[in-house]
Amino acid sequence: NETKLSNAGSSSDGTEDSDFSAEHEHADRTESFGRTRRNTRLTRASLRLSQSSQDLKQAANQDESPPRTPTGNAPSSESDIDVSSPNISLDESLAKELSLKDSVSDLSHRPKRRRFHDSYNFNMKCPTPGCNSLGEVFVVYIIEDLSSQTRASSRDKQVEERTLSHRQDENRHATRHQAPTERQMRYKEKVSEMRKKRNSGLLKEQKDKHMEHRQSHGNNREPLLENITSDYDLELFRKAQARASEDLEKLRLQGQVPEGSNMIKTIVFGRYELDTWYHSPYPEEYARLGRLYMCEFCLKYMKSQTILRRHMAKCVWKHPPGDEIYRKGNISVFEVDGKKNKIYCQNLCLLAKLFLDHKTLYYDVEPFLFYVMTEADNTGCHLVGYFSKEKNSFLNYNVSCILTMPQYMRQGYGKMLIDFSYLLSKVEEKVGSPERPLSDLGLISYRSYWKEVLLRYLNQFQGKEISIKEISQETAVNPVDIVSTLQSLQMLKYWKGKHLVLKRQDLIDDWKAKETKRGSSKTIDPTALKWTPPKGT
Repeated sequence: NETKLSNAGSSSDGTEDSDFSAEHEHADRTESFGRTRRNTRLTRASLRLSQSSQDLKQAANQDESPPRTPTGNAPSSESDIDVSSPNISLDESLAKELSLKDSVSDLSHRPKRRRFHDSYNFNMKCPTPGCNSLGEVFVVYIIEDLSSQTRASSRDKQVEERTLSHRQDENRHATRHQAPTERQMRYKEKVSEMRKKRNSGLLKEQKDKHMEHRQSHGNNREPLLENITSDYDLELFRKAQARASEDLEKLRLQGQVPEGSNMIKTIVFGRYELDTWYHSPYPEEYARLGRLYMCEFCLKYMKSQTILRRHMAKCVWKHPPGDEIYRKGNISVFEVDGKKNKIYCQNLCLLAKLFLDHKTLYYDVEPFLFYVMTEADNTGCHLVGYFSKEKNSFLNYNVSCILTMPQYMRQGYGKMLIDFSYLLSKVEEKVGSPERPLSDLGLISYRSYWKEVLLRYLNQFQGKEISIKEISQETAVNPVDIVSTLQSLQMLKYWKGKHLVLKRQDLIDDWKAKETKRGSSKTIDPTALKWTPPKGT
């Protein structure tokens, strides 16, 4: 049959044989070219495999034990042996490459092989239970590297910020260290020369002229400023004064400084001239003056010294209206009903608002009683301070508003007023407390008073058990105020489910020393009170 087939092929046409041979040669050339490319790729792969096998052999020679994979297992016969070398023939490399592919397909569940550094220890195992020893060293190294980079970047940022802040400070204060320019130096020399031209002192004629001006006009006009300072400084003062008045007038026209605002800067009250602290709603025609003149007995306010002088010549009041309910020495207290003496109480509220921030009552004075403390001398009873009190207080407030005049502050009169208000509460058999909110000075005065009351009570107390209710009943101080004062003094403790009051002897000794130094001149004597509670309270 084979002979027949060959004969049949040979008996075919010559042209067909030539065409077949040309196609066969083209296919052979194509196949040979593709085989050459595959051989080239296989040769490169074999070179890489041979290099890796040599590295593994070197690691095995360094260690007596057989080399292990990153999983800790012995190398397999198919994947970890020396599979190629540069001198191996092409057919052998093809066979080994095919065997490697088969082994990879069989061990697909294993992780891919990675190349390691020569110093890597293949016997290293992770001590963590359940770890397969894959990549732990590299992970830790990367994390440490990142953390160090983060710290380095944060340090760099801090250094940059610090440097930037120093530069800003240097730029901000650079003008302080700059040397003056030539123009500034010439101006400074010119000013010093102008100031040297002024006479060192006033002549006798000039002094007499200044004295006459001061006696005739007093504080109503600006004093004479000639020859007091240099012409240059006087001119600067005049310019600043004119500019300030212009700016104030502009603000007033724009409505930013409304008419009737706190333009009252000072008041003339008796022999004192007092600076005001806050705005008080006096009538507009009086508020724009800047200074008010008041009668210290009837509290009427006036526009000028002349009107006040005429009023004092005709005023018959020498003490507040109302009933005098307390007198000891030169200290007296008058009870004034807001309904009976309405004008006097309104003037008293307007006066108090100049020195109190939280006061809101000015004209509705009928529901209140006013207790005015005075100090008597040959000319009359001078106003020291006062406190007001509601006739019917739902919350048992014994003080609605309290004030000590500025010229009598820090002399013990504030505590006398507070003590007098609690004395009235004791007579009424009630527990009292001041109305909130208290002003800053009022809170300081009340805290000091409550502290003295508690220390005096503890000094006289001889028992072992004490009650807040008993202290409140004897002192007429609200229990809330007593507890807050004990806490501020660190005398109230909680121990084993009970509240304990600590008797601090050091505070009591300090209070005794202050009492002996102060004396008993600024205290309220309960026996000097002649008063019965009004009806309806």
